[in-house]
Amino acid sequence: MKKKETEHYFAAKPTSKPRLRVIHAYLRGRYFEFLTASGVFSRNRIDLGTRLLIESMVLPDEGTILDLGCGYGPVGIVAATTKPKLQVYMTDVNERAVWLAKKNVRKNQLKNVKVKRGFLYTPVENMKFDAILTNPPVSAGVKTVNQIIAGAPAHLKSGGTFQIVVRSKIAGKRFTSMLEENFSNVQILARKSGYRVFIVF
Repeated sequence: MKKKETEHYFAAKPTSKPRLRVIHAYLRGRYFEFLTASGVFSRNRIDLGTRLLIESMVLPDEGTILDLGCGYGPVGIVAATTKPKLQVYMTDVNERAVWLAKKNVRKNQLKNVKVKRGFLYTPVENMKFDAILTNPPVSAGVKTVNQIIAGAPAHLKSGGTFQIVVRSKIAGKRFTSMLEENFSNVQILARKSGYRVFIVF
């Protein structure tokens, strides 16, 4: 089952029959409930990389942020709950993930979140953000991850940050070089459970 989910969660239109379930998570000092389904990433629990990103992400008190590749929405929903003055945009190419994210926004009674479907930055191509947060779809390939990194500067406001989580075994010289080619300041924000969160600006 895990292999099948990995193969399909980046697909625009998952073909598997949706099997819905509700998961619970304690994140940044609050309890959350999320509707998930087959055909989306980490449907059975908040994966360790996403959890580390959520617990360590640096959020402005107000402004706009982007959760890129939002899945069923935990990163953006926690951000919107933690900082209610933020306007949060969540995007994903997977139509099932977008449907779930919208359900979860309503489930958590949030008014400061907008969910859009599309590939990478396409749904927000004319927008700039104070922060972009992502747990990239590494299984989609290095080219896609590089597109996410390379596209970030054009969508950040002055002083904005790009925050990305990857497995530590992936975060080697090649990955760091991708960040350094697009940003002047690259820092490790957190590391735990085989993952690293980078913050760059």
